[in-house]
Formats: sequence, structure tokens, C-alpha cells
Amino acid sequence: MERILSRREASEAVQEHGWRYLLGTLQASVPVGTLAQAVGLAADAVAVCGDDADRHLRVDARPDRVVLTLQSSHCASVTTRDVELARRIAAAADTSGFLPEPGIGTGAPRSVQILEIAIDALSIAEIRPFWKAVLGYADEAGAEGPEGPLVDPVGQGPALWFQRMDRARPQRNRLHIDISVPHDEAPRRVEAALTAGGRLVSAARAPAFWVLADPEGNEACVTTWQGRGG
Repeated sequence: MERILSRREASEAVQEHGWRYLLGTLQASVPVGTLAQAVGLAADAVAVCGDDADRHLRVDARPDRVVLTLQSSHCASVTTRDVELARRIAAAADTSGFLPEPGIGTGAPRSVQILEIAIDALSIAEIRPFWKAVLGYADEAGAEGPEGPLVDPVGQGPALWFQRMDRARPQRNRLHIDISVPHDEAPRRVEAALTAGGRLVSAARAPAFWVLADPEGNEACVTTWQGRGG
């Protein structure tokens, strides 16, 4: 029987197989040489998952890599079945001469990651319908309330979530980007942002997240699964 795993359980179960836990998913990137190889690898992953493919696996095939994502769609979480499939996919890829990896310290363009957009609002229920309509987004599964996150129904754009303000803050930008990265990528990513001219606004909640800002004060948070209670 499938069991929903904690963040730590999911992370530790797949890390040695080249996968990383990100925001309720498992992700891996597999470098390839051609689009034909990417399609072949994607087909192998689908075959390994069998009847579970539609409910667990998402594939993004490019000429230079295949990004694989596993999540149990019925609960929008990582379960024991996702871990089993991650291990099977890694073994099948290895047999074919490919190596699933998180893209950390390998010279890859970047690590696996998930982007989200956060909007601060005094009345989330009042502004949420506008953003849902203008983006063509849908309610996140399991969070369909008037203040819940919004997601791209075809899985291409970043999710949108809302953060309640107790008062207007005109001196501060009310939109920011969240970049969820592997826990072992976060320090490097923060350092890169600072080297590129950014500044550290707050590390009070690290390693859950670091708040960074560009030279004009626009904010981004580098986030991980750690420091969030399991």
C-alpha cells in the first residue's frame, strides 16, 4: 500500500540514485546527446512505470537532456511508489548508458529546480480570481479554497501562491520569485546570487529559505525542503 513520505524520507530514499526532492516531487535530469536519445529514454521511463506512468510520471524531453518528475497525482505528494519508480528508472537509464543526476557541480546549465511566484495581498480572495483568469490557471489539487495556490493546468508555467499581509507596504515589492532547489545546491546558488550583485535580506529561516534582493530591491527566495519540520 502506498504511503505518503515526509520530506526527509523522500529525500534520503532517492538521493543516491541521482534524484532530488523538490516541493512534493522527485526530480532528476538525464543528459543526452540528441532529441532521438531523449525520446528513447523517455519511452524507457514510461515502460518502467507501466500502468503507473500516467498517475506518477512527467517527462520533459529536450535535445540535450530529459527532466523526469515523479509525484502521486491523487495526493500531490511523494509516496513509497514514487520512490520505487525513481529507483527503477535510474536502473533502466544506467543500463542504457545514461546517468540521472540533479545537475549539481557537474557543469550542467543549472540544477533541477521549481519556480513559484508569490504575491502579497491584503485580501487574497479578492485578487485571486483575477490571477486565475488572466493566467488561464486552475486550482491546485487538494487546495481548492478561495486562498489556495494556482497552477498551470498543462504544467508549463510556475505555480502562483498568495501570502497574506496585515497592512499595505508601499515601500516593498509585493511580488517575489521562489526558487526551490536541492538542499545541496542552495549554498552555491545563494553565493552565486550575491556574487552577481545581490544582497542577503534575511537568512533567519535558512535552510528553509534565504531572502535575497537585486540592487533595486526586487526579491527572490532560494528555498529547500530542509528546516520545515520533517
